[in-house]
Amino acid sequence: MKLLGSEGESLAIQFLRKKGYVIIAHNYKTRIGEIDIIAKDGETIVFVEVKTRSNDMFGSPHESVNSTKRRKLKNLALLYLKKQKQEVPTRFDVISITCLKNGQKEIHHIRDAFEV
Repeated sequence: MKLLGSEGESLAIQFLRKKGYVIIAHNYKTRIGEIDIIAKDGETIVFVEVKTRSNDMFGSPHESVNSTKRRKLKNLALLYLKKQKQEVPTRFDVISITCLKNGQKEIHHIRDAFEV
């Protein structure tokens, strides 16, 4: 499972870089949790949650980013911004990756996945 998650995060980083994002941090850890990817899209700091699944039997990966997870990510983002002493526009994105039967990966990028 952890290997699948790491592979998904690597794919997400490549995907974001191709879209022009600058990766600031990967697996940013704090005492209350971890942010998968912190990136910059223009002047906006983007906190990215990556969800990868080997199939969609239990729904799309992004569906697992529930209200509890969103609240935790918001708190982590606030900690990051406070530590960086930054007041900049922010956004939360979700990258949903599903492994297809043919070995390909299906990537969905949900910009502004939840409100701040």
